[in-house]
Amino acid sequence: MDYATLKLVHQAAVVLSISGFVVRGIAALAGAAWVRGRPARTLPHGVDTVLLLSAVAIAWLLRLNPIETPWLLAKIIGLLVYIGLGIVALRPGLPWRVRAVALVGAVLCFAQIAAMAITKSPAGMLSWV
Repeated sequence: MDYATLKLVHQAAVVLSISGFVVRGIAALAGAAWVRGRPARTLPHGVDTVLLLSAVAIAWLLRLNPIETPWLLAKIIGLLVYIGLGIVALRPGLPWRVRAVALVGAVLCFAQIAAMAITKSPAGMLSWV
């Protein structure tokens, strides 16, 4: 697969992933039952798998090494933080306020990851200030 196609697949997966996460997060905070259903719990894994595989393929194609590419390493660290916040935001047993703060934090973390990808800077959004 060529770079342009990989990038398009990656960008589409990014949009699907964050859109699905925000919808699930808001629905979870509202107490919607469908959030606990099988499709809502499994479909995001498929989207995120495509997202991760396309990211690895792009990095491989461009020969990007996270150790030598600070913005890529920062994105990977940001991804781990995003995943952690997402787990907290979607966990039903936690207090509403904790989940709401985690949801906002995860969305802000996502925005920072996207900004790092756009700017090719570990500063991400801060490089625009």
